[in-house]
Formats: sequence, C-alpha cells, structure tokens
Amino acid sequence: MPRPTAWDNHTAGSQIAMHEGTYAAASLASRVPARGGVRGMDVSGHQRNVDWAAAYNRGARFAYVKATESTTFTNPYFKQQYNGAAAAGILRAAYHFALPDRSGGATQADYFLNHGGGGRADGKTLPPALDMEYNPYGATCYGLSPAKMVRWVKDFSNKVHARTGRWPTIYTSTKWWRQCTGDLADMSSTNSLWVARYAPAVGPLPYAWRRYTFWQHASSGPLAGDQNVFNGTYRALQAMAGAAA
Repeated sequence: MPRPTAWDNHTAGSQIAMHEGTYAAASLASRVPARGGVRGMDVSGHQRNVDWAAAYNRGARFAYVKATESTTFTNPYFKQQYNGAAAAGILRAAYHFALPDRSGGATQADYFLNHGGGGRADGKTLPPALDMEYNPYGATCYGLSPAKMVRWVKDFSNKVHARTGRWPTIYTSTKWWRQCTGDLADMSSTNSLWVARYAPAVGPLPYAWRRYTFWQHASSGPLAGDQNVFNGTYRALQAMAGAAA
C-alpha cells in the first residue's frame, strides 16, 4: 500500500550507502578524482534551501535536484534548489527516485515530468535522471523479475524521451543493476550513466556501459548533499545542456 507523502523522501544513494557501504577512511583528496573532471553535487529536500553562490565558489558546476519519488512525493524545496542553481551559474537537472512496485514506469515518468522533471536543452539544463536503487521498504528488487524491471526502466525512459526529446540519465550502482536487471538490457546507446560508488576508484560499470558520465563518489564533502564528478571537460558538460561546445 502507498505510504504517506512525507515518508517517500529518499536521497540518491541513500539505499546504496546502506547496502554497499561507504569508504569512510578515504581522505578528501582520495575521494575527488585526480584527473580532470568537473565537480558537482546532488541535493534533495533534506538540504532545504541551498546556498548556491557558496556552492559555485566551492567548485560546483552542475547539480542534480530531486523532484519526485513514486507518485506520492514532491520535493518542497525543488524550486529554490532547481532555479537557484541556474541563477548561480550552475548547470542543473532534476531526478526521480523510482519505486517500481507502486506503479508503472510510464506513470511515474508522467508524474515526474508534471512536477518539475524534464527540462529542455536550453544551455543551463542537463538531461533528467532516473534513480534506480535498493528498495527502502522491502525486497531489493521490488518483487520484480529482471525482465519486468528492465521493462519498467525502459517504459520510464521511453516516456521521458517521447515528451521531452531527451533520454534520461540512469543513476544506479553496478551491484544493484546486475542483481535486479540480470544484465538483460543494454541501454548504453541511449542513456548516459550516473554510477554510484563510494570509493577511491569508480570500479566496474553496470552492464554494457563502457564509460560513465557522472560518478557519485562520496555522500559528504565540501558541497551540500552528495559529491559528484562529470567524466569530461566543462565544455562537454555545457554541450549536454544544449550550449555551444
């Protein structure tokens, strides 16, 4: 049964950290990729009103902002976070925390897009993201077989693409993806990868992706929320947002 709205308030990686652990012994230097990359962050309602000017000054150049979860939660701080990031010169995007046992992928995609998700390639907005991770309420894979999980993810992805013209980035961990999709789906030709692993190295990637686009490498650090890096130059990141590279 659906839970009250206030309960469905999970952050990207909250369940991955719980199931896979973090690299607490790492120094700050070891948690920040040494070779290139662009630093960024992801936030949710837990961070409330974010000081975006301070985030920019600390090196943030992109931010993912939680918009929705299932069809029962919207981030009450979404506008401040999403619009505030753009006003500070930080490329922004929205993400959706999936609960695939609640409703279909297309249904949750519509809810996400109707409540702040999506965003056109306007030079300041990155493609939206779908957060696929461990079930906060029960069975790891939400009671879905690998084939049904793949169908759910593709239904969400296809709906976002149909309505926005953009393929959503897939956020996940290698372990969860292997267990819950059975490595049955190659989505690497359409969907960028945002991989979560709290360690000094990104490690093996989920099935068929040969490179990651974003890496969530720490759950805390100098930026509000989780710490991320873009696997490329800032000009390449701008190109993802629709700006001239």
